[in-house]
Amino acid sequence: MTALTPISRKPVSFYVPVVAAAGALAGLFIGTAQGSGLLGILIGGLVIAALAWAATQLVPSEKAARWGLAILFAGGGALLGGLPGGIVGAAFGWFFGWFSFWLYEGRYRARIAPYLTPGQVLWHYSFRVICGAILIFLITPILVVMPLSFNAENFFTFTPEMLRLDPAGYSLKHYRDFFTNSDWQHALWNSVKIAPAATILSVSFGTLAAIGLSSEHVPFRRSIMAILISPMIVPLIISAAGMYFFYSRIGLQGTYIGVVLAHAALGIPFVIITVTATLVGFDRSLTRAAANMGADPVTTFFRVQMPLIMPGVISGGLFAFITSFDEVVVVLFVGSAGQKTLPWQMFTGLREQISPTILAVATILVGISIALLATVELLRRRSERLRGMSPS
Repeated sequence: MTALTPISRKPVSFYVPVVAAAGALAGLFIGTAQGSGLLGILIGGLVIAALAWAATQLVPSEKAARWGLAILFAGGGALLGGLPGGIVGAAFGWFFGWFSFWLYEGRYRARIAPYLTPGQVLWHYSFRVICGAILIFLITPILVVMPLSFNAENFFTFTPEMLRLDPAGYSLKHYRDFFTNSDWQHALWNSVKIAPAATILSVSFGTLAAIGLSSEHVPFRRSIMAILISPMIVPLIISAAGMYFFYSRIGLQGTYIGVVLAHAALGIPFVIITVTATLVGFDRSLTRAAANMGADPVTTFFRVQMPLIMPGVISGGLFAFITSFDEVVVVLFVGSAGQKTLPWQMFTGLREQISPTILAVATILVGISIALLATVELLRRRSERLRGMSPS
């Protein structure tokens, strides 16, 4: 365990410029929203620097200083943006109050190795800031779509009522439209019919392929593996075009079976990768012991091998299900109007008619994806515990 270093207060020349830089970044966003990003940078840097110095040097109590900054920023945010601006301002004030004292008191060194140089400390926190910025960049579109799905108007933008947090600006009508509209329900039913069938095929073939390729005596293992996971590498439009021409020759184009087989081909690589990763820590002596006890290969697989690799199999199945449920390019090529899936209906709603119901459907799909990914993470941790890679 890393020893805690003694906390020492830092000079003004150190923490004030750092806080000013953070304030300039915040001012960039606020200034851009108000019409001048450059002015926001200048005002944000100067104001935050002055407040950080005043809070740490003039106010005797840290708690009072932080509450004062939160109230001050909340008032400024309320003047600029009403109630939502006040809430955002209070959050900014609380953060900058904490950040100022975190630097001033030297608390940033409390839980890191004491021998790190200033440059190493800077990279330690810069790396985390960069990762956080990337995460925010990736999830911002999702965070925008979700509140828009409750828009009371048929718009794809935030209305003044929504920005004021007026209850009249929010409604569940787009969700009601999704559950009552026959086109959306038909598309949902098609997705529910196609995705589980494709997942079962993907899990069956992918698991068998992963077990076979994990054996060292199989010739050309690397080449076969590359071919099997190629649907993940080849551009999807190329795979879709190839499936279209192939299926049209054998009479599967525009059929339910054709769409299921196409989605199964896309899901098999995910199953192979997850099951292969699980088999890396598998003890081969268990299968040999089962064979010595008289168990046939099928019994050995279901009674010994399958329980241990089950987390990887289920994880691969979840990825295959998500791939099939969210896929739209391949189904446009190999499907017909009778196989119009939920993503296809969403694509049609964007191209042919602007339907805000898409936002509600997107929010539901995001919730399903989050639940499935959480399940995958729980299964991954369980797999590590079974293989003795995690203590708890």
